[in-house]
Amino acid sequence: MLYLLGVLIVFIGVGASIALHEIGHLVPAKKFGVRVPQYMVGFGPTLWSTKRGETEYGVKAIPLGGYIRMIGMFPPRPGDDPDSIRVSSTGRFTQLRDEARKTSLAEVQHGDENRVFYKLPARKKIVIMLGGPVMNLLIAVAVFTGIFTLHGITESSPVLYSVSDCVDIAKAGQPGATTCTPEMPKAPANLAGLKPGDRIISINGVALKTFDDARSIIRSNAGKPLDVVLERAGQTITVHPVPMSVQLPVYDKYGEPKKASDGSYVTEQAGFLGASGTPVTVPQPLSAVPGLIGEQVWRTAGVVLTIPQKMVGITKAAFGDGERDANGPISVVGVGRVAGEVADAHEISTGDKGVMLVALLGSLNLALFVFNLIPLLPLDGGHVAGALWEGIKRRAFKLTGRADPGPVDVTKALPVAYAVASVLIVMSGLLMYADIVNPVRLRG
Repeated sequence: MLYLLGVLIVFIGVGASIALHEIGHLVPAKKFGVRVPQYMVGFGPTLWSTKRGETEYGVKAIPLGGYIRMIGMFPPRPGDDPDSIRVSSTGRFTQLRDEARKTSLAEVQHGDENRVFYKLPARKKIVIMLGGPVMNLLIAVAVFTGIFTLHGITESSPVLYSVSDCVDIAKAGQPGATTCTPEMPKAPANLAGLKPGDRIISINGVALKTFDDARSIIRSNAGKPLDVVLERAGQTITVHPVPMSVQLPVYDKYGEPKKASDGSYVTEQAGFLGASGTPVTVPQPLSAVPGLIGEQVWRTAGVVLTIPQKMVGITKAAFGDGERDANGPISVVGVGRVAGEVADAHEISTGDKGVMLVALLGSLNLALFVFNLIPLLPLDGGHVAGALWEGIKRRAFKLTGRADPGPVDVTKALPVAYAVASVLIVMSGLLMYADIVNPVRLRG
């Protein structure tokens, strides 16, 4: 029951995010006088709709997106009368472009001549097309600001949470518990007498705020005795552990182990103690929020921009025995499954479940923001790129004393748009299939 509740919560959140994205387009379009006959959440058959003024508002059966329909998205060919466009048959791409123009202008009625999208100044076109992604960004900012300031972020404190008995040389530093065998060496932290609950005050004279500070010192001092000052039961003790040199995972700036294209961990020779800090949740000041959100956006962009590369691993996971990358892309099906697992996890408190589900929606909105900025049609970024080119071109013509060249003919990019749309459909289908047969799991 809790699993279904988690899926339902995220399903509603996704729908709300899509609806607000389209409102981000709708409001400035209406503000600038463009006639918008239709605002829809979803695709396919209409489940419900109502008309308010000149716009039909509704919900469709397939909740994988949404749209607003603005009249006159594409301009007529130079010299053509918009009321007498004839479809050309002198080439497939030319025919597709003429069909798009005809469809775009089909709803232009008497009195709409100055309410078409293509006649807007470039800056207004950019505002309309950026409205949707910016709405997703605002949702994400609101969500993460609340999480960072009211709940906090997880840090590793210098209080030891665990001390390993031994070291599995082949898997040192990798996630997962180690079952000791007689041939495994004792962990350096164990040999030095470190215990869970010890608070590390300093290492080699460097005061520590988090265990991450300790980790960087430990890794760079393989085979060298350390002066570790710690507090235990109210007493200050100094010990001298010697980090052993092993192959350890390389971590990115977000604290996640880096993986190669084949799914294996990227490693380096470094010092290892066999101890870990206690995870603690620390609320952040409002001044820290912009930097934290900036990191989230950058991290999300890294995932989005490497999707084509990661599809190789996803294909192997979907049709073979490859492992899913927990930090890789997932479809809306995968988002639903993760939400269900979060809601159904008995070891997670109700409050933490709520935070994780809200954070999941925040991350989804960040992904929508970044993804829609890609400068390719049919994405919003493609229309923004066309408007920017139009503005630059008109400005250049004006500066050189030439006549206004008119709107940029975006239909010339339609072959690219159809190719991009086809790729997106295939990638989405593959991701959904992988999320069904070999999903990313919260728990192993």
